[in-house]
Amino acid sequence: MCIECNEARRGFLKGIALGGIALGAGLIPKGNLWAASLKLKFSTWHPPVSRETKTVWIPMLEKLKEKSKGELDYTMYAGAALGKAPEHYDIVAKGLSDLGYFTATFTPGRFPLTDVLSLAVWVDGKDIAADIGNAVYNRILKDEFKDVKVLEINGCIQSFIWTKKPVSTMEDLKGLKIRTPGGHQTNYVRALGAEPVFMPPGDVYMAIETGTVDGICTCPPILLAFKLQEVVRHCVICTFGCVSEGVVMNMSTWNKLSEEQKRLVDELCSNPFRTSGGLTREQYPLLLDEIGKAGVKFTELPKDEAKRWYQVFQDVTRKWASDLEAKGLPAKKAVAIMNEECEKRGIELVACPPEFKKI
Repeated sequence: MCIECNEARRGFLKGIALGGIALGAGLIPKGNLWAASLKLKFSTWHPPVSRETKTVWIPMLEKLKEKSKGELDYTMYAGAALGKAPEHYDIVAKGLSDLGYFTATFTPGRFPLTDVLSLAVWVDGKDIAADIGNAVYNRILKDEFKDVKVLEINGCIQSFIWTKKPVSTMEDLKGLKIRTPGGHQTNYVRALGAEPVFMPPGDVYMAIETGTVDGICTCPPILLAFKLQEVVRHCVICTFGCVSEGVVMNMSTWNKLSEEQKRLVDELCSNPFRTSGGLTREQYPLLLDEIGKAGVKFTELPKDEAKRWYQVFQDVTRKWASDLEAKGLPAKKAVAIMNEECEKRGIELVACPPEFKKI
């Protein structure tokens, strides 16, 4: 071997040795070495062709890749590729995925206080829902998510009842089997006289088509994501609120990021809907228009009838809060905070009992 080659080899090995000493001594930040380049696995139960995946998650991740100059690339695992819908929190927490979208209400009882985000409320854009959810999380929900980095949490867009047969009064719901996503929607449907049924979103189309269930309580984006506008014919315009869900990151992955990468992730993922422009308030009328063009008939409840339903919802809130307070959880305070954050944004929390409006 030539003298120059020997010198180069010795210099290279010396550099490695010195680098190891510097790292061990804390002279070089570990985060910067780890974070040189990462390919993040993103998981969601939303189908690959859904609006969530196409207009929110992929654009958000592309923006992250662009802003990080390629340091933060990604691989998308949509359509429950890594596990069933209720498993998505654990998929991230245990490191099977680096970050992803989970739904808290798919695992009843696990995030009890976070169900406050699924109270019946009039929210017509997920950008607004994320603003509200993040504010409530920072004020009272943090203790329920100690094993992940919460990037964003929201209560989704208002859900309606979608059925094969027309429904215009509370009595019309008696005896109907309605698929619900968990959370307060299950309690609302039961309190109105129908039978709530839980099943994975992907099974609902066939269940409605065959008559196993008579309808579904869900938001317009999910109706379209699973093409349920093809099997339902009627919709009751009466908000049932929606699920509590959000974007979380595996803690080990978060700790590997450099400070600049963390800043970018926070900036772009704290409200992915505003970052991407998908499922925002401006997009909401387009969703309803597409559903209407598919032949679904919308029925808006008369004011007095809607008031009957919302009084039932408020009773559900009272019982839920009472049950959690008995377990030592500050549910009434959580409702008051949720209502306060809604009112700041001109949003009506119809499920909030009058006596809960002040902390």
